[in-house]
This record gives sequence, C-alpha cells and structure tokens, in this order.
Amino acid sequence: MVKKNKIIIIILTVLIFNNCTNNSKSLKNNNASNFDVKVDSILNLMTLDEKIGQLNLPSTGEIITGQAKNSDIAKKIEEGKVGGLFSIKSEEKIRQVQKIAIEKSRLKIPLLFGMDVIHGYETTFPIPLGLSCSWDISMIEKTARIAAIEASADGLNWTFSPMVDISRDPRWGRVAEGAGEDPYLGSEIAKAMVRGYQGKDLTQNNTIMSCVKHFALYGAVEAGRDYNTVDMSKIRMYNEYLPPYKAAVDVGVGSVMASFNEIDGIPATGNKWLLTNLLRKQWGFKGFVVSDYTGINEMIAHGMGNLQKVSTLAINAGVDMDMVGEGFLTTLKKSLNENKISIEEINTAVKRILKAKYELGLFQDPYKYCDSIRAKTQIFTKENRAFARKVASQSMVLLKNEHQLLPLKKSGKIALIGPLANTRVNMAGTWSVATDQSKSISFLDGLKTVVGNKAEILYARGSNLDYNAEFQKRATMFGKEIPRDKRNPKEIIDEAVKIALKADVIVAALGESAEMSGESSSRTNISIPQAQKDLLKALNNTGKPVVLVLFTGRPLVLVEENKTIPVILNVWFPGSEAGLAISDVLFGTVNPSGKLTTTFPRSVGQIPIYYNHKNTGRPLLNTDGKFEKFRSNYIDESNKPLYPFGFGLSYTTFSYSKLHLNTHKMTKNSSIEVSVNVTNSGNYNGKEIVQLYIRDLVGSITRPVKELKGFQKIYLKKRETKKITFTLTIEDLRFYTSNLNFVAELGDFEVFVGANSDTNLKSTFKLVKK
Repeated sequence: MVKKNKIIIIILTVLIFNNCTNNSKSLKNNNASNFDVKVDSILNLMTLDEKIGQLNLPSTGEIITGQAKNSDIAKKIEEGKVGGLFSIKSEEKIRQVQKIAIEKSRLKIPLLFGMDVIHGYETTFPIPLGLSCSWDISMIEKTARIAAIEASADGLNWTFSPMVDISRDPRWGRVAEGAGEDPYLGSEIAKAMVRGYQGKDLTQNNTIMSCVKHFALYGAVEAGRDYNTVDMSKIRMYNEYLPPYKAAVDVGVGSVMASFNEIDGIPATGNKWLLTNLLRKQWGFKGFVVSDYTGINEMIAHGMGNLQKVSTLAINAGVDMDMVGEGFLTTLKKSLNENKISIEEINTAVKRILKAKYELGLFQDPYKYCDSIRAKTQIFTKENRAFARKVASQSMVLLKNEHQLLPLKKSGKIALIGPLANTRVNMAGTWSVATDQSKSISFLDGLKTVVGNKAEILYARGSNLDYNAEFQKRATMFGKEIPRDKRNPKEIIDEAVKIALKADVIVAALGESAEMSGESSSRTNISIPQAQKDLLKALNNTGKPVVLVLFTGRPLVLVEENKTIPVILNVWFPGSEAGLAISDVLFGTVNPSGKLTTTFPRSVGQIPIYYNHKNTGRPLLNTDGKFEKFRSNYIDESNKPLYPFGFGLSYTTFSYSKLHLNTHKMTKNSSIEVSVNVTNSGNYNGKEIVQLYIRDLVGSITRPVKELKGFQKIYLKKRETKKITFTLTIEDLRFYTSNLNFVAELGDFEVFVGANSDTNLKSTFKLVKK
C-alpha cells in the first residue's frame, strides 16, 4: 500500500506541473493565478520537512565528478531537504546532482543551481566598477547576456548578480563590484544587467535568473569597513541609495539578496520593513528573497537572539531561502510547533521558490541547462573573447597624458616593469570564480603579442607588491599569488633601473592586486603600496618618459603620482583578455573613452567624497578650492577631488558650445529639449561621453549641487561637430520629500552639459503650473 501511494503522489506531481508548463503563455497573461492553484496542489502533497527543505540553499563545497551520489548533500537531496545548490560548476556535475533530485526524492522537485557570475563566466569582463566606466549601457547588457549564455551552457540557472550598492567610500573593498556613486547611472546599469541575464523569456535555456544585491544600503557601511553598521535617514535612502535596487525590481529581477548590514537597528536579513513593506508592498516585487552567505546565522552576533530566534525573525521579515546557514532547516519546524511562526509563512516562501523553478522551465525539463554540446561549444569562445577585449579597452580611463606621450609607437625598446606586469592570475580581478586564470592574458604576454617584432620588450619585476610579506599574502588569496622576490628591495629596484635605462620608454605596471579589493578587503591606506612607490620614483629619476598603467579595484589617492608622472592610464582589472586590451589602448588601436563613475579623493581625510553632495550654509566663495576661514573647508587640504566624477581624457580633445534650451519653462505635461554642440577639436577620431546634470535651486528640503540626469556616448571623427540633444521631463525633477512623497516642486532649475561633473556650461529653466 505504501508503494502504491508513493506512485500516486509521483503521478500527481508530474501531471500538475506538466499541465502548468503547457499553459505557460496564458499563465503569464493571467498573472500566474492558475499556477498558484497548482502550487497549492503540490503543497498539499508535501510534508512539512519537504516544504522547509525547499527553503534550504547549501553550498556543495564543489562536488567531485562521480562522487555526487555518496555526498552528505546527496542524502539531503533524496530526503527533500534541499531547494537549490550554491557554487557547483560544470554541466556534468550539475546533471548528476539534478538526477538525484528527480530520481531519488519523493516529489521529484528540481533544484536551482546558483553561482556568483559577477562580471562574466569563463570569458571574464572588467570588474563591474571598471565596466561602469564605459558608460555604454548596451555593451554592458551584452556582457551579462554572454555571461548568461556561458553559465547556462555549464548547467547554472541562477546568478547572484548584479551588485548595485551605491558607494562613496573607496576604503570599502566591494566598491569594485558596483557601478560607483551615482543613483541614476547605477539604475541604468542595474536594468541592463538584469535584462542581459534574464533575457525576454526565462524559459529559454540560455537565460538565467538574476539576483540583485545587497538589499540594502550595504555600500554605506561606516568607515568603509566591510559588514559594518549602516545608519542613514530615509530621505537619503530613497533619493540616493535605493533607486538602483528599485530599477532592478521594475524590470523584473527574479530574486533579491538581503544584505549583511543593519538598517534602523535591525539587520537587513531580519528587517520586515525592508523586505516586506518596502520591497513587496511599496515596490510590488513578486520574486523570492535569499539571505547572503550565512546571513541569518550572523544575526546572532548582531545580538538578535539564538539560531531559532533569528531564523524566525528572517522568515517573518520576508526571507524565503536560507543560504548555507541551515537555520531554516534545523529550527523552523520547532518554531512552528511553538506557534512562533505560521504554516502560511512557510507555504508562502515555498510558493515563491517553486514559482521561480517554474519560470525557469525546470518542471518541464529539469535538465534543460545540462547540454554537453553547449558546454563544449558556447563557453570561452573566440567570439566572446574578442568582445571581452573590446569591452576592456572601452572601460579604461586615461587620467593624465602630459605632452601627448600616448599613444606609444611600436618601435624601439619598451621597458615593462612592475609586480603586476606578468601575473595572469590577477588580470580578471576579484569575484572571478568561474575564470580559468591560467587562460587569462598577462600584460607582458599581451604586449609582446601586439608589438610582435616591431619593438623590443624588456621586462623586470622591479619590486614586490608590498614590503610587508604578510600583507602581500592577504592581498593575493584564492589562487592569485604573486611570487615574492626575497632579495633586498634596493637590489630589485636597481635591477629594474638598469633595464629601464636601456629603453626608450618605461611602462610601469603598478597598483593593487586582484584581492586587494573585493569582499573583506577594506583598506585604511588607499595609496599605491610604498614598495611600488619607491620603484616608480626610481624609474622616474632615470629621465626616461614613464607611463603608469594602474591596476586597481577602487579609487586611489594618487596626488604624488599625478604631480610627478606624465601619463596615468587606469585599466582597473580588465578581465581575461587584459594584456591585449591594455596594449590596444597604449598603442592607439583604441582611443580611450572611459570616464570615472567614482570620485578620486586627494586624501583619505576627504572621504566620503562625491559630486552630488549638498551645499552647506557656509560654502566656499572661491571656485579654486583655496582656504577661507569660517567656511566649510579644511585647513590642510582642498575641498576638490583629484579627479571628479565623470572625468576621463582621450587622445583627442572635445569642445562644447551653443548650449540651448528650446523653452525655459516646463509644466507637468511638457518637456524641454536641451541641445549642445560637441566638436572633436583634436587629431584623432574618438568617443566622448556627453553628460547632463541639473540643480534644483530651491526646495522643501536641501537639494544636491548637481544630479546626473542623462548621458550619451558619441563617436566623432577629428574636426567633426555634432549637435547632441537631451529631453528633460517632470520625471527627471522628482525627488522624495521629508514625508517620502515623490514629487517635482515648482521653481528654478539649472541645467549643465559637459565632459564631467565639474562642468560649468549651464542654462536655466522654471517648472511652472501651466
């Protein structure tokens, strides 16, 4: 009789979901109401343990091929205690594990398979901060599309990306993973990434579910120290930090990850206002919420109670899936028996997980992502690598080019010197977990390939990454080691100088290693390490022209370098095609067009520093940053940054003229066309990022001195002029008031158009009733 009942349950499950998937198109049109009925039918077949199991997301620890059946994870899958798996790679392994769920578990419910596919899969693009500096939304979307194609070809169906945390503190290592300091640009990039991952139809086998993170405000941790406290007003939240998350929700992101930090004294993972009132009730989010890695358990250290209490807090708040911690798995049943949670809360969370699996088409075909042919033909392809090379070159930012030293000529002798010149494992940057680092192209290898036999490349390491061996060890974790030269530092530098003196030009490859930024890589000193500074000084003292190629995952303090070195090219961490892309820019095959999406400070003491700040009642009266007593400034440093938001040079020059508004009055039903002439006044064809900012001069609350409201990346041949037009509507003027009403207030506005946030080319208009 038991065997007969089991067969009936299996048949019912299959029939219910086959019927559901066969009507997928009509279900989408009916807001999935019919699907909810069918999920309820499945819920009636599930035991409490099986329901709770769907909310469990353990890490595999990377199952070895052929051993999936014998692992502890396999036993839990068979028992229906796993809803998905985190961090398992390869189509073959994923097929093996999915097979356990489909053939061994009672209800045959398929698993989700997730991974941190952050800036590419095996084909790796620049770190997200670098990618954002391209300001090329369609290109950014395509990077996510390629990442989804590759990841899905390898069996994955879920990525923990994009990270859209606004950050204005470069001490925080995870600034590398985001799109910078601006909510408008950050929102545009968030939408592009979600569209790229999820495509237009999640049932297609080359799309994957996106997970926007870290909700919320994680980029505002105090002192730039990872996992630290966040405390801010609702006005700042709504106007400056929340927009990118909402943008992702608005374009249909499938899942949301709760952040580690607290908000209003309650950790995000247990914050009902955040995860239910704001996310679901105000924004209308319909997907599921997953904790970050052991995020539920970590509320114990926050002082919120024991594992049972914090697990209860999390599910009450709106967390649907527990990543790795297994607090749900081990305590929810007890909490239900003690009436601390309701079965409705568990059922609601289970429905959301099952719905995601349905939307991915997993009930129709649990193995739809397990295609060995795709795994062999669609990952790290020649075409994808060529695109990655292009993307990397578009993301680099030329910070200084004195006497037009760049582009270099492919002739003579070129000395490539520095600890980052010949380390392929550091080229992809942080959070490149699927990258085959051995296939990345080092700067040295790329330079030799691009130059060929036209010039002689000389090489020396020149210094260690840092004088402190323990620091260097911490900065080169996860297989990204840079072998340490144990000789006396002077001996290493002298060797490099001897080689440099033979060259016509010196290219110094300096800065951060890949793991000097990223998670748990906060820094108090954001300068280039002293060992490398000493090398750079010695190279500069040779009298040879020096080009500083800067590797970094954050804005650095570069005052000394900006003062003494003629050329600074910020390449971030360019990805798997790094060496080729850097060389393309150095020799002028590609004219650099990237612009900063984060402000570069002159001093750590200026942090947080960002372009869209508020004014004070005592602002400086001069525009050059000179000290004024009893004004808002420093006695030992300028208020101005070293490089402002939106800054970036080109091998050519651009000029702006004839700023024009077609009208100087706007109503709620009208718009204003803002036009400007942009001229390529230099000697190279090139791309320019034209930026539009506004300022609301009088408001019911204080307003920023500038706000980005539009940008266009344009291509101009040398001596060419184009008229560029933007359209401003009332939506561009809206903001959240002290009562959190989203309004545009009548009054005077300034509009600025230029090459960066420091532009002074402006006009004015009024918002009037009619």
